[in-house]
Amino acid sequence: MKIGNLLLAGLIISGCQSKTNVDLVIKNATILNIEAGSQIENRFVFIAADSIVEVGDESLMEKYSALEDVDAAGRFLMPGLWDNHVHFGGAEYIDENEQLLPLYLAFGVTTVRDAAGDISLEVLKWRDEINNGQRIGPKILTSGPKLEGIESIWPGDLEVGTEEELDAALDSLDKLNIDFVKITDNTLKPALFLKAVEKATARGYSVSGHIPAALTLGQVSKAGQKTVEHLSYMMRATTPLEAEISNGRASGKLSGSEAAALQADTYSDSVAFANFQQLAKQGTGVVPTILISYNIAYLDENDFTSDTILNYLGPKLKESYQWRIEKMAGESPEVTQSRKENFKKVSSLLPMIQKSGMKIIAGTDAGYLNTYDFPGLAIHLELQKFVEFGLTPQEALVASVINGPGYFGITDYETVEAGKKANLILLNKNPLEDISATLSIQDVIKDGKVYTREKLDTMLNQIKIWVSEKESKE
Repeated sequence: MKIGNLLLAGLIISGCQSKTNVDLVIKNATILNIEAGSQIENRFVFIAADSIVEVGDESLMEKYSALEDVDAAGRFLMPGLWDNHVHFGGAEYIDENEQLLPLYLAFGVTTVRDAAGDISLEVLKWRDEINNGQRIGPKILTSGPKLEGIESIWPGDLEVGTEEELDAALDSLDKLNIDFVKITDNTLKPALFLKAVEKATARGYSVSGHIPAALTLGQVSKAGQKTVEHLSYMMRATTPLEAEISNGRASGKLSGSEAAALQADTYSDSVAFANFQQLAKQGTGVVPTILISYNIAYLDENDFTSDTILNYLGPKLKESYQWRIEKMAGESPEVTQSRKENFKKVSSLLPMIQKSGMKIIAGTDAGYLNTYDFPGLAIHLELQKFVEFGLTPQEALVASVINGPGYFGITDYETVEAGKKANLILLNKNPLEDISATLSIQDVIKDGKVYTREKLDTMLNQIKIWVSEKESKE
């Protein structure tokens, strides 16, 4: 062989050896930048282990050697969806909750924020197993057991009646290595509620919760509460009499219905907007969960029982939906109509909240008990409701994939770029143009592993078979 040919062969061998090995390349994708509302075509995304190594054009193929490739020509790549308010619960059907993990993933939900239930130890175990690659499912960020008052209605919570008990409860949450703190107001004293928010915040936790009737939104926000869970609570800040109403509730001079009527009679757009701006300045956002409110308000008009997703939910989980159906069965037409009008009024606050600068964080309340609030599918329908009530598709998507991680101060998931985690969804249609396109899932990439449409369908079929067998034994 001539010296020139030897040199050429050496360069070829050297060039091959210099290629960097990666696990996956996604070719020819149109990448969606959700925060900017923009897109860029024909991108190549190189992934090693659970992270994105580099994003660029086709010339990068000369730099990397991939074990697996996905041709994404004509498709849209974006971060996986975050459902920022779900519940795993029902101690007597833990196995049915377990089936929800692959179900979420099959619907492109790569992260869930578990906002408390009565099977916290199991959820914590699942979280760690998923993080360690021992189980398939979405990334779980969990509150563990929530904080409540003595003899609350919620099973599995941590009941506190004194500041000393509160400290002990927070110590126990520290030991569980929870991801955030959830506080509700069934029997927790208002003063202790505020103290719980302050102390949990001081320990470095993001705090979510309901709002006691005896407190204003401003009070819990100043104490450090990072999110108001459920949009209906935001109505309290729409009246100049918010403080008087909360005082009336605290003293017992106002009933719940009287407070609601006074609040409605004194509603003011300007007061609401100013209050929302102040909450934004103090760092408090809202998780609207309007889908479940819609389901309840329009239960008489919609036949949820024919939805095929019921085939993927265990029998006891579906049975847990019945309590509200039975409770509402005897309601008068006037009560039903009032609920619908209230739902529309509450939901109409969304554009104003968005304009105020408050962070809207998309979550669904999906899981057990919440009637026809279907795990996995729910976040897609929640985002559709956001758009129906005045947000743009981009704003709706930001609420899920940008503001979700932002709640935790996490910056590894919100874009498709080098250094970010490879939790992604590949769509056949563009959700920035039509929000319903989030359902056009072709592939899901979780921790760098590809779940093709075929694999996702197989997962769904396995869940369906499991549910069918479970039902046959009941």
